[in-house]
Amino acid sequence: MEKVNFVKNGEVRLPPGFRFHPTDEELVVQYLKRKVFSFPLPASIIPEVDVCKSDPWDLPGELEEERYFFSTKEAKYPNGNRSNRATNSGYWKATGLDKQIVTSKQGVGMKKTLVFYTGKPPHGSRTDWIMHEYRLLNIYTTLSQIPMQNWVLCRIFLKKRGTTKIDIGKFNHNKKNKVRRNNTSKLVFYDFLAQKDNNTSSSSSDGSGITQVSTSINELDKQHEGDSSSCNSFPYSRRKP
Repeated sequence: MEKVNFVKNGEVRLPPGFRFHPTDEELVVQYLKRKVFSFPLPASIIPEVDVCKSDPWDLPGELEEERYFFSTKEAKYPNGNRSNRATNSGYWKATGLDKQIVTSKQGVGMKKTLVFYTGKPPHGSRTDWIMHEYRLLNIYTTLSQIPMQNWVLCRIFLKKRGTTKIDIGKFNHNKKNKVRRNNTSKLVFYDFLAQKDNNTSSSSSDGSGITQVSTSINELDKQHEGDSSSCNSFPYSRRKP
């Protein structure tokens, strides 16, 4: 069977309808382990890219989707084990504890989570770019007699931010208060105009605006009581047989 290569110019080109969503176990066992030991891969779908030579937004592939790369670890110091993760505009910084990848109750690899910062450490600015770096356990590299490169598998994606329930609750609370304030202001303004239209006799000089509004409401209530006798002829009232 002919091997199909889905990578062209460093970008993954899958047929329409196909998606690449492997699990952590599949990435380590089926891809990274085979890559380290130079075994045939299930599909040529993960390109070889030095992820620290470019910023995350300049790496091949669609920025809105998860991207996968084989990369080699570069030592930060000649005699040290720390990796150099500095790029053109920033650096990758590890966060949290490494997670062990287990299959059939046996550890096969480790997963490290890193966040991209722009600027220079330690005063860089955190971004929403996330990288999961997968590596094999040391037991595989020490027991093997085959010379191998220090391969790792990287999953890079942009973290999506959404509106939380707390923010929505605050928005609804503020909206209700705004409507309540608007309704109150309309009621007082309407009563004030009604008092002005009645054009009653001159009031005392020490009368307040609140007293005038209350007087207007009482007059309207008296008018309503005086008109209540005519309600028996209302079309929806019950008639005697």
